[in-house]
Amino acid sequence: MKQNKILVVDDEHLIRWSLEQNLKKQGYEVVTAGTGEDALRLVREEQPDLVLLDIQLPGISGIDVLEKIKDHDEDIIVIMVTANSGLENAVRAMRLGAYDYVSKPFNLEELAIVVRKALDSSDLKQEVVRLRTETKKNGPPNIIGESRQVQSLLEVLDKVARSDASTVLVQGESGTGKELVAKWIHYSSNRAEKPFIAINCAAVPATLLESELFGHEKGAFTDAKANKKGLFELADGGTVFLDEIGDMEMGMQAKLLRFLEDRSFRRIGGGRVFTVDVRIISATNKDLHKSIEEKSFRNDLYYRLQVIPIMLPSLRERKEDIIPLATHFIGLFNRDFNKKVQGIAGMAQRMLTEYSWPGNIRELKNVIERAIILGNDDTLLLENLPLEIVAKTSAPSGAPASSFRLPPEGIDIEEVERELIRQALEVTEWNQSKAAKKLSLGIDAFRYRMKKFGYLK
Repeated sequence: MKQNKILVVDDEHLIRWSLEQNLKKQGYEVVTAGTGEDALRLVREEQPDLVLLDIQLPGISGIDVLEKIKDHDEDIIVIMVTANSGLENAVRAMRLGAYDYVSKPFNLEELAIVVRKALDSSDLKQEVVRLRTETKKNGPPNIIGESRQVQSLLEVLDKVARSDASTVLVQGESGTGKELVAKWIHYSSNRAEKPFIAINCAAVPATLLESELFGHEKGAFTDAKANKKGLFELADGGTVFLDEIGDMEMGMQAKLLRFLEDRSFRRIGGGRVFTVDVRIISATNKDLHKSIEEKSFRNDLYYRLQVIPIMLPSLRERKEDIIPLATHFIGLFNRDFNKKVQGIAGMAQRMLTEYSWPGNIRELKNVIERAIILGNDDTLLLENLPLEIVAKTSAPSGAPASSFRLPPEGIDIEEVERELIRQALEVTEWNQSKAAKKLSLGIDAFRYRMKKFGYLK
């Protein structure tokens, strides 16, 4: 892990020494300077990640040093240090690109928090740049499918990406690929080189979601130790993906609706109005019409979000895509786990195709990952599939035996029976009585089959 380098600039030796010792204890590499001239030389020679810069310096002032640092490398983070009497200069420094300022005498613990947040912000910025570069090279994510539903979906997504529609609502069951669709729209549009930032509205407490989206000013609440940009501000020019929008609480819905009117907002505790250009893609697996009837989702927000509505089909509605998707996942996990699985056995293909996939593509991906990890052959076999897929496909719950339909290519009944015995033992941790009950067999009949297939000596 990279060790961040910090340059401390202050004309008082004791302050330089104190900050140097404190920052080194936190794991930073530290260099110091007592004048602005020395600071500029060290910026060129040492290329620090962050500069703690006193405004009041002999000779060239801290403000002038800040300007020259930003001319040299605008990505270097600069935190100004000022006496209480220098607040006017501190405000000027912020306008010139300083990340934040701290006042003397400063609290070392609070200063440590400001430094850490500043460096985290820089790391995020670098990650965004990396992702932009990677995306520019690789293009939008691949949407796998040969079905009519997928081809129609791709036609719609292409129109949406080219239209730059400001709000899009993606609906569908859990696991159908809503975030993948959002990324496809973003990276196929003219916003592709700007940030794509996703947030799960259900995973963030309601009290924190406003700060995450809109940001806050230093001192806005107890833990607000520094200014913080929200996701809308960070994603300016790009896309914000609001996943699980149906779980957003009503008060926050009103604030989001206000933002959607003109893309302007204030940070919590701030007076300045920010205006940004972001595309909002929302997603939910909830029935929003029902939520509106239950008074848990705003009717006006719903119509504002669904300027472009997109409904994703479940995997059971596009069965012809199951094997192409499974093959795609095999390729991914072959690389991840250094395996060489080349295909899927015919019986395993039938089981995968006939299964109902309540968890959709996410469930299929997890099943293939498990099969690749546990399998030892160059082909994905029936025995690599979980018990629930084999059992539910072979004998649907509540259906008479006569309702089972023999596939045209036939089946190896012993292969199915062997796999059911193995998986029943596996899920019951080799408790024979429980395993027999799983298959509605008496214990003697079950043990007979265990011996038959070599599971019992």
